[in-house]
This record gives sequence, structure tokens and C-alpha cells, in this order.
Amino acid sequence: MSLSDHSLIRDNAERGAVADFLTAHLAEPGAECAFVSAYFTINAYHHSKLKGQFDGIKKLRFLFGEPNFLNLDPEKTSVKEFRLAGDQLSLYNALKQREAARDCAQWISDKVEIRSMVKPNFLHGKLYHISQHGGKIQEAIMGSSNFTVAGLGLTKRANRELNMVVDSKATVQDLKQWFEELWTDPTLVRDVREEVLKYLRQLYVDTPPELVYYKTLYHLFGRFLEEQVKGGLLTEKTGFYESEVWNQLYSFQKDGVRGAINKLLRHGGCIIADSVGLGKTFEALAVIRYFELLNGRVLVICPKKLSENWTIYQAHKGDSLNPFKKDRFSYTVLYHTDLNRPAGAVAAADGINLDNFTWGAYDLVVIDESHNFRNSSTAKDGRGPTRYQRVLNDVIASGVKTKVLLLSATPVNNTLRDLRNQLYLITEGKDDALAATTGVANLGQTLKLAQSQFTQWAEGKPGHERNAQELFEKLDSGFFKLLDEMTIARSRNQIKRNYDSKEMGEFPKRLKPLAVFPDIDLKGKFPSYDAVNKLIEGYQLSLYNPSRYVREEYKAYYEDVARQQMQLRIATFTQAKREMTLINMMKIGFLKRLESSVKSFQISMGRTLEKMQALQKRIHAFQTHQAANPDIDFADIQPEADPEGDDDLAAVLENFVGKNLKFNLAHLRLDDWLTDLRDDFDRLSTLESIAAVIDGTRDAKLADLRQLITDKLAAPLNGQNKKIIVFTAFADTASYLYQQLHGWLRDTHNVHTALVSGGAGTNQTTFTPAGFARQTDFNAILTNFSPVSKKRHLQAKMPQQGEISVLIATDCISEGQNLQDGDYLVNYDIHWNPVRIIQRFGRIDRLGSINTRIQLVNFWPTPHLDKYINLKSRVEARMALADISAAGDDNLLGNDRQLEELIAEDELKFRDRQLLRLKDEVLDLEDLQDSVSLSDFTLDDFRAELLRYLDAHRQELENAPPGLYAVVPAPGGDYAHLGGPDYDKLSDAQRQVLRPGTVFCLRQLPAPNTGLDGTTGSAATNRDEELDKVNPLQPHFLVYVRQDGTVRYNYVNAKQTLEMLRLLCVGQTEPIEQLCDLFSTETGDGHDMSVTNELLNKALAAIKATFRKRANLHLKADRAATLMAAPETEGFELVTWVVLR
Repeated sequence: MSLSDHSLIRDNAERGAVADFLTAHLAEPGAECAFVSAYFTINAYHHSKLKGQFDGIKKLRFLFGEPNFLNLDPEKTSVKEFRLAGDQLSLYNALKQREAARDCAQWISDKVEIRSMVKPNFLHGKLYHISQHGGKIQEAIMGSSNFTVAGLGLTKRANRELNMVVDSKATVQDLKQWFEELWTDPTLVRDVREEVLKYLRQLYVDTPPELVYYKTLYHLFGRFLEEQVKGGLLTEKTGFYESEVWNQLYSFQKDGVRGAINKLLRHGGCIIADSVGLGKTFEALAVIRYFELLNGRVLVICPKKLSENWTIYQAHKGDSLNPFKKDRFSYTVLYHTDLNRPAGAVAAADGINLDNFTWGAYDLVVIDESHNFRNSSTAKDGRGPTRYQRVLNDVIASGVKTKVLLLSATPVNNTLRDLRNQLYLITEGKDDALAATTGVANLGQTLKLAQSQFTQWAEGKPGHERNAQELFEKLDSGFFKLLDEMTIARSRNQIKRNYDSKEMGEFPKRLKPLAVFPDIDLKGKFPSYDAVNKLIEGYQLSLYNPSRYVREEYKAYYEDVARQQMQLRIATFTQAKREMTLINMMKIGFLKRLESSVKSFQISMGRTLEKMQALQKRIHAFQTHQAANPDIDFADIQPEADPEGDDDLAAVLENFVGKNLKFNLAHLRLDDWLTDLRDDFDRLSTLESIAAVIDGTRDAKLADLRQLITDKLAAPLNGQNKKIIVFTAFADTASYLYQQLHGWLRDTHNVHTALVSGGAGTNQTTFTPAGFARQTDFNAILTNFSPVSKKRHLQAKMPQQGEISVLIATDCISEGQNLQDGDYLVNYDIHWNPVRIIQRFGRIDRLGSINTRIQLVNFWPTPHLDKYINLKSRVEARMALADISAAGDDNLLGNDRQLEELIAEDELKFRDRQLLRLKDEVLDLEDLQDSVSLSDFTLDDFRAELLRYLDAHRQELENAPPGLYAVVPAPGGDYAHLGGPDYDKLSDAQRQVLRPGTVFCLRQLPAPNTGLDGTTGSAATNRDEELDKVNPLQPHFLVYVRQDGTVRYNYVNAKQTLEMLRLLCVGQTEPIEQLCDLFSTETGDGHDMSVTNELLNKALAAIKATFRKRANLHLKADRAATLMAAPETEGFELVTWVVLR
């Protein structure tokens, strides 16, 4: 005998369910019913256990106890019961929602009256009253159960309720009278049947794809929407939206600013890492304006070369070029170099005496080009704190609480050190600072785990090409959440796809790059690049290898001194190995300079020969006079690095080799060293002599450049635009090119030339209008080259007639400069870092350009790059390892061999592939198939898109029920011609990805009073936090399953899936009738969902498998992690689904 046999309580457990009561008393047709419930669900009506009985009733009067019965927010109400049961959607089959909704609507139309209470929280009781035979037999049950499958006790996860069967006839009659009093009181209730029918109609009529897409976003970002309602940016009455800078922004920039401000308010920091040419400076200015309107003090820290990007807007400067005069910007500007100036120095930008400067007085600090900061435990020269330490300790961590906005080009590479260091600026170096707002309990541990996962992905299997999808499956969700919460990162292609070009203008069309493989000597007497490579490989360069000649009894002493001086943590890198790294660097440096120009090569060789001669004289003097000059400083024999072209060499010299190490000549085998020095001198001098005779008349590469310039000037790409930028990595080459070209260009082509260089070189120009005193000023040259983008017409003191047509520059202008008057850019030498190449092209490849077409020209050293790249890779591997050890960082990988192999074998090969692709195409690094960028992890563009949609469609979206679906054409299917205009822009490869199938958006539900996996109390909270680490969109899961059952995008590929849905759905504001009819025919108007059901099974299986894999990886990587069970099928709700046909 069960408890229900002798108990009047119905608790949906041992004492029976409300559904059992209804089944028993509705068995006989013709009943008249009166129900009171806060909610009504179609699945409660359509359940197989009850539908027959409900269809047999004569009449039902249903009273909603709450006026907000159509509130569809799944986080706030339990109105939806579209849950999964078992491995298939059977009893509560959300895929059959269309059929259930149609049947329910017909039933309501025929037999049901529906009214609702007018006041909220006025009626809390639930009642089910049944009358048979004209009221002669009446039964009732009352209590807590709503008219839902869980409330009635029809699921395994049914609510534990408290209901009482009323066994007193008088009480049953009294309940009926109570109901009648409510039902007939117009001050308390109103008729809502038509509203319910309208709601149900949405479930069985065809739905526009666009509505389904935004309904998906509405569910995914419900927490974000709640935060917007609570306050912050959207409710702040500051006059921000009336500011001049805000109203100058494009829509995508406004979205970025909103996102950045919200992140700053919520987390205390944000990284804006939009692609080149998207206007990060203007976005930052808008953020600054917001905080200044709140009376916040703002400090901007920028590179000196980008000074005018910031000082122009300062109100106290009174600059005529300032377009935002009414905004009265009052921020302070410091240069990066001001952060480690000596005592008594004055900051150049604002004339601040740094001795009296209050570093910690700022509410917001904005750091431009923040990726240039490096963490270091001590300054190598011992003169004080590093720039990084100054910002972290004196500006951010001291004084008032400081929010941090970083403008960065930080990539997501195998080594996450740069990213980690920038995030530590935001958190004041604290690992737990983001725990409360992002759910990332330990910043360092999260990045360390991500580093390990990057390593595993990069190592891969022998011969296996890595791809980003595999990485996403490995990465811990904490890393996704961290980047999503802390960064704003949009690629150029994302902006083009998602925003109206009519508002913001177009990007210029990129013509296919021209690849030039020049000879060196027009007379053919200089060895080829490959031949020079072979010669250089044979050089000993003993000048830079003194430790090789240390006598045996002194070797341990010098190794110990070097290790202590450099504070190296990787003991296997001896001084001898460090010197070999320098030698390899010099060898590759010679080649880089030859790649740049034969003149630069000859100058570099000459400098090395001079040092060799000086060292030989020093040794001879010591041998003659033993007491004289016994010590030799390693710094005296080291090369001098060009701060731009030799940036890698400069880093090695500064951080790795030990430039202050002293050798006592008495401790060295001097005769052996002299022998090797003479051999090196003879070899180098032979090659230097040959290079010295190749002047401008014999320089084959220079001749190719002349021809390119001639052709461009004769046939401009855009109207009469004659603008050309020539980039080179080395100041020596830039100066040489100017000397060789400026007279020829002036006399032959009647155009002006200029040179700008960030090195020791001097800026020069042939544009020297009378009365203009700043002819060679850095910014004046750039303005006269690009007068439109620099708004020269507003600068009264600038010449208004004439301009510079050819600009020769080093990488001092490769970042942060808008030179889009130019339409032709030449890389006279190829920078090894492909990011730098793209940054260079970004000077002219910009939104809103006056040019419709732009051309990139790349000079390559040889058509056969294998040996060139192999040598480069070997040296770079040592450099990368050296950089990590010298910076004093903990070894993020925990294994020296693993780190060295990773850098040498994977990351460098990856960069080489990027370089080789740049031979034939202009790339955005975000779009490389085997790379990842910050934009792959951030979802802010979808949040912003949702907010814009809500402005005009909030009520429609809030009222739309869950479980909606739409049918769209698959770009890789037979109906692609029915797709939107963006389908035509897809490549064949992209079309093949998007084949027929189904995208499911599922939500994992917590059981009543439990966590997502059934635990209770604090255990439930802790377990839910663990689940967040496995699923980046917890509790939602997005899965795309192709028609053949292949899971193309699992839930770890949320960004890609959302971008796919955007492509498929946005703009489709009406159902696609042909496809809806096709799907209706295939499914028997929704009665046969077996095919879709099977695809859902595949999706669920993939979720479980990936969940287990990621949970195991998390368990292995984090000692504090707990074992997590994969989610059960019945614990899901179907939110939306999109069918691709």
C-alpha cells in the first residue's frame, strides 16, 4: 500500500502527484473545471497522461494568479517546460511544439475561458476544482502546484509540492464559491484568452529567422541585460550622449565604447584590441569623456611618436585642429619614456616636473600601445623601476582606486606572457582581483592552464596541421570568460559584415600584392643572397665569443658571475650558449641588412670590422704591457643595434647576453683568440669591399624601386594620386634611399620626397615652402604627406599649397598613424614579424579612405626562402627562450625542453607560414585558419547587436516564447540562392562548412533547490562554478549538427556558431515560405520529427563527450578541481533551433 492510499497530501513524490488526482476525476467525459494557477504550459495539456481527459471536458475556466503570465525570461519564471526526457524528446517533445501548440490553441478556442488577476502578488493559492453531472459530484485539490509538467508531477525532476485533496463537501463547495467571487469581479480580473491564443499562435506559425537569432541572443546574454537594467552606463545622466566625441563615432565604435565603459565599471579595466585602422584612439577619447563628466581625473600614457594623437584634444593646448573643443578634455599626457626618466626630469608633453608629480592621483589611466610594456623584477641598468613597475606600483596601485584602459595589439600566441602582464596592470598584480566579477578565481592559474593547453595544441601529432577548432576544444572555459569579460576586440571583417557601410564608408579594395625578387648588383659581381647566406654561416665571429677562450681553471667563475648578473632561471643556458645566440643574431642581422639594402649591409660589416681591429689592438697592447688594461668589458665589443631594424638584437643585448660582464685578459687564451679574429677579419673585409663598390648606379634593388615609382606616377590608381610610402626596417637604408631618390624625383617627376626616421637619422624633405619653419618636423612631414587625413586645411600655420608625394620611413610610423591619403605602400624589406607588415599597410588600409583601391608591394630577398627561414627560425627560437628567462618570469610551461621545442618547431613555423602567405595576399591576422586572436574569444559584438535590436523590438522579443525555430538556406546546400546578399561573399571553402543540418541552442536546467548537477546548498554553488570552467556559455550549449550526423561546431565553438547564425538569419525578417513548406512536408507538418530528433541525439552525445573530455583535462590541470558528471539529457531545455536546408 502506498502513502497516497491513506494520505490526502499530494507532493509529487511518495504521496502521489496532482496529475494522478486529475486523471482519476476526469476519466468520465463532460466535466466542468475551474483551475487557479500562476502559469499554464502547453505541455501540461498535451501530456499523454492527461490530453485525452482534457479533450473530454465540457468546459474549463482558467484563472491566472499572476498578471505577468506571459513573462518569458527563463531565468525568472518557470513558464516554460520544454524539457528533454531520456535520450529522445518524447513526452515533452519541444521539437513537436508546433503540433502541441496548434492542438492546445484549438482546445482553448473550443472549451476554455481564461482570465487573469490584475494585481501582481495578490493571489498565491493554486486550485483544481472538478464538477461532474451538473455539480452533483464535486472534487477539489488545493496547494502549491502550478499547471506545468513539473508542478503536476509529470517528470522525473518534478517539483516537491504541498497540495491537499479536499475531502469535505462543504469545503469543496466553499472553494467553488470563492472561485466564483474572483472570476466575476471586474476589479480583480480581466479576460486574457485572446492574448494566450496570440502567444500560442507564435508557436505553430512559421517564424522569421531573424527573430529566432535574436531570441537566441536574448537567452544567452540574459545576465548581461539584467546588469544593464541595474544601472551604469545606460542610466547615467551625465550628458555623455550629447558630447561631441560621442556623436562623431561610427555605430561600431559606439558599441565598443559602451562595452569598454561597462567593463571598466564592472571589472576596473578593459583591453581595446580592435584591428588596425578601426579608430581605437577615438573610442578611448569617448571613454575618457565619460569619466571626465563624472569628475574623474584621467592620465594618458602614449609613445612619444604618437603625441599628437592625444595632445591635439587637450583643451588647454588650444589646438586649432581639435574637433572636440566643446568637450574640454582635461586629461594629462605622459610619454612611455617619461616613466623611467631620471630625477629632476620634465615630462615633454605637458611640461610636468616629475619630481613633484603625484603618480597615484588618477581615476582612469589610458595606456596607448600597452603591448610595449614588459614585466621585469628589476631594471637591468639598476637606475630605478622599469616602465612597467612605474605604472603598476606608482600610477595604478597607489593613491586613489584607478581604472585601467589598455589600447593594445596583443595577439593570442603560444606565449601568453604579454597578455598576462597587461591583465596584471588591471588587477594591480593580484591573481584574485577578478574572481567576484568574472568568476575567474585565479588569474595566474587560469593563464598557466591556458598556456599548457596552447602547448599541447601546438605540439599536436607529427605531420598534423594545427587548427583553431582543436584549440578551442582544449582551452579551459575560464580563459574564454577572462578574455570575453576583459577585452573589446573586433576584426575588420567583423565590422564589414555586421555594420552598415553607408554610415561609415567603405574600406578601400586591396589589390593583389606585388612580389618583387630583386638582384643585388646590376653588374652581377656581388654574390647572390643565398651565396652570402652560405658564406655567413661559415663565420666564427669570435669577436662576440670571449668565453670560448677562457682558460679551463676560470670557466666556472665566469659562468657563475654571468648567471648572477643576468638572474637567469634557466641554468642550462650558459654564458657560452648566450654568446652563441648573439653570434647567430649577428649572422642573421647581416642577412637582414642585406635584405634591406646593400648599403646597410656594407655599413654593418664596416662597424663590425672596426670593432675587430680595436679588439686586436687592445690584445696586442696587453701582451706588450701586461699591467695595462687587464679587463675588457663585454659591452665594448658588442654590436650597436638599430633600435628599429635591430629590435630583436637590441632585446637580446639588453636582457640576455650580459653587456656589463668583464673578462680579465690574463684569464683568456689570447693567441687562439687573435688567430680566429684575423680569420674573421679577412673573411668579412672581402665581402665588405665588394659591397662598398655597389653604389646607386649599380644597385639592382634600387633600380627596381625606381621603376615601380615611375610606373605608379605614370598610371595612378586613384585619379591623380601620386602618394607612395616606402617602409624599411633600418635607418641606414632609409637615409640611403632618400639620398638616392629625392633629387631624381624632384627633377624627373616634379614631386617632393621626405624621410622620417625614429633612429639616429635626421628627418629630411625637399618640400621647403618659403616662410615655413617646421619643414623637417616629424608631424609636419606627415601632415604635408597626408593633408586630407591630417586636416591640414584647418592648420593656419601649415602651408596650404603643395605637398609631399613620396614618404620614406622606418617603423617609427608603422603604428597609430592615419596616412590614408596614400594608396601605394612598398615594403622595401620584409619585417620578420607579420604583425608589423600588417601594421605598416594599416597606415593606408583604413575605413573611410579617400581611395577606392590600394596597392601593397613586397620586396623579398630571394624566391627560394627555405634557407633564409630556417636560419631565422633557429635564431628566433633561442631569442624567445632568452627573452623569457631574462625577463625574470616564472617558466609558464614548466619544462625548458618543451618550451624551446615549442617555440622552435611550432610558433616560428607558424609565423613563417604567415610571412609566406603575405607574398600573395593581404591578410588580417584574425582570419588566418590556424591562428587565434582576441576577437575569437570576445562576444561583445553580439551583446551590442542585441541591445540595438531591443531598442525597436523589445516587446516582440520579450513576448516570443522559447522553443522557436526557423528554416534557412544552407550556403552549402541546394537552396543557397534563397539566402541573403552576404551569401555571395562566401568562398567555396566557407560554403562547404555551412551544409544542411540543424543548430540547437539548449539550456541546462537546475533541479529544484539544487545546483546544475543535483547538489544542494554551498556544494551546489561550488559545483556550478566548476561547470562554468568547462562550458564558456554555461548554462547554455550551442551545437551545429550536419544532416549526416557530423557535429561541425560543438558548444566550445560558440563564437563561430553565433557568427554562422548571424549570417544565416539577420535580414531574414519574414519566414522563407519555400523552405518552411519543404520542412513541413518532410516532417508531416511537425508530426514526424524523427530525423531532427536523431540530430538532437547526436548533439547531446557530443555535448556529453566534450564535457567529459574538458572536465578530465580541467581535473588533471587544476589540483583544486572536483570531478564533474556530464549533464543528463533530461536536464535540458530547448531554447531555439535553426534548420539549414
